[in-house]
Amino acid sequence: MSTHSFAAQSTVGIRCFLLSVALLPMTLAGPVAAPATAEQHHTRTPIKHVVVIIGENRTFDHIFATYKPKHGQKIWNLLSQRIINENGTPGPNYSLAAQFEAIDAAPAPYEISPMSKTLYSVLPPPLAGGPSTPFFSSVADAKKAENGLPEAYYQFLTTGGTGLKPGVPDTRIPNVNALPPGPFQLTPGIPYDAYAASPVHRFYQMWQQVDCNVAYSTLANPTGCKNDLFSWVEVTIGAGNNGKPQPSPFSNLTTREGSTALGFYNVLEGDAPYFKELADHYVMSDNFHQSIMGGTGANHVALGTGDVIWYSDGRGHAVTPPELTIENPDPQPGTNNWYTQDGYSGGTYSNCSDSDEPGVTAVLEYLSSLPYRVDPRCDPGHFYLLNNYAPGYLGDGTVNADEFAVPPSTLRTIGDELLERKISWRYYGDQWNRYLKDPHYKDPLNNYCDICNPFQYSTSIMTNPAVRTEHLKDTADLYRDIRRGWLPAVAFVKPSGLVDGHPASSKLDLFEGFVKKIVDLVQSQPELWRHTAIFVTFDEGGGYYDSGYIQPLDYFGDGTRIPLIAVSPFAKQGHISHRYSDHVSILKFIEANWNLEPLTKRSRDNMPNPIADDENPYVATNSPAIGDLMDLFEFGEHEGEQGP
Repeated sequence: MSTHSFAAQSTVGIRCFLLSVALLPMTLAGPVAAPATAEQHHTRTPIKHVVVIIGENRTFDHIFATYKPKHGQKIWNLLSQRIINENGTPGPNYSLAAQFEAIDAAPAPYEISPMSKTLYSVLPPPLAGGPSTPFFSSVADAKKAENGLPEAYYQFLTTGGTGLKPGVPDTRIPNVNALPPGPFQLTPGIPYDAYAASPVHRFYQMWQQVDCNVAYSTLANPTGCKNDLFSWVEVTIGAGNNGKPQPSPFSNLTTREGSTALGFYNVLEGDAPYFKELADHYVMSDNFHQSIMGGTGANHVALGTGDVIWYSDGRGHAVTPPELTIENPDPQPGTNNWYTQDGYSGGTYSNCSDSDEPGVTAVLEYLSSLPYRVDPRCDPGHFYLLNNYAPGYLGDGTVNADEFAVPPSTLRTIGDELLERKISWRYYGDQWNRYLKDPHYKDPLNNYCDICNPFQYSTSIMTNPAVRTEHLKDTADLYRDIRRGWLPAVAFVKPSGLVDGHPASSKLDLFEGFVKKIVDLVQSQPELWRHTAIFVTFDEGGGYYDSGYIQPLDYFGDGTRIPLIAVSPFAKQGHISHRYSDHVSILKFIEANWNLEPLTKRSRDNMPNPIADDENPYVATNSPAIGDLMDLFEFGEHEGEQGP
């Protein structure tokens, strides 16, 4: 990609421009009956089209730490808990988010809640990450690579370089070497339209970061997840080691992250203006979670299957993967929490049915200590994918021969169920057409995300040419479909790596632009808009700190809270939903709306809707339970409409 030196822009100017773009008029059409189609006979509500847009790697507090809902609504964030003040400075309850360093050293095994902890006197410095200069030198070059932005947003592909080398203290942050030991505001030091580092977001690391222990349980937080080891995990193991020995010398700079995880934006000072505007006008959850501890691949699989994929012989039989690919988070001798085997070219599978497997005992013992029964959902002899490996198929349906690709999978997907019921669906992957021509990523402009497509792992989808070509599409097809007044009943939409909002490789304002283009297009087609619900969410929290409640559902999660906004004429405008939910709740909504059964006997969509009392609406009294998101909408006299 072409680059140029970063030209500094006024932080106030950038925010004012973004806010002016965000505040363009929105169509708030009311519920009106749509023309009949075959699919409308099967809907429980007037919603005939569900669009799910999935960004990358941001927790709820990271974006909405200071969000103030409309009068009469409550919210759980850093501001409401008085952890921070409106201007982002430490508040009177700052100690609730205090970060600790710990010891988990050999010969002791991996621990998810080390007992030897000490409060940091100051945070390890957050380190710089992302491009020093922007990826593109001109808007024209940016448009050659990406078509998923409104015209006004393309300039942000040419701005925001860090001006720093990755892995050094990010001196854009005031007092970077002496920050207090808790959350800190990123802006205006790091401008909202600037690249910043990406925290670790892997499975066993996240279990440690959230530090769950029933000894810490309270009435408000009965599962005892303290969320107080984010920095420690970042500086001790970071994103993994692929089995390599710990470097010497070793310091808080070695993993090249520092305390990146504790950074947050401030919507009261102009950050994330479009997402704030959507939250103000539509409906948002402050209790929606990533399904799987860890990263992108496993969470996208959960979104499409309600389950966790496992290593097989490619024909549906569980087998043991190569030793290199098996997780071992036990600390290497002579180190503090430097894992034995973990990484993107290393350990990613675990057989959690065997308590003798590394890392497994710590999680199972915690689950067994909870005040409600938790089925780990770990079938004997199955090694489950916990993080990121490429899917088993290339885009043309041939088997992916990469040594780290997940073998072809027989795991049932929502696509299978929709096909059986003759309900239309599509997965729109940004740059899919470019990827079809370049499946091995030799083209530097190819930023399609293969690990993000849950259907690309599936034998039933990928080996059927008719199904594959009809249901796996480029976002260019999405834009054409909307402009001609058509949407499938269910659409999953994934931006490219340039505009998905992933820290370091993308920016949040670019994902805002990607979402805005789709929302504006749908609203420009009244017949679509009046019967559509657009869910805007993220694949996972990216390893950023979050203060919210976590309800363990099984061995694999849930993880931290992530944003969920529902954009629809039926949305409860300005409402904040506290009902516990996660990615699989989107599947439950689809199933409830089209009267479908759970995908399999073991998938999470079998879990009941949560029951909670008024004193603590965040905690389900019937755990494990996840909602179906119906509470985000109000249909009035249209509720229960079955179509003409």
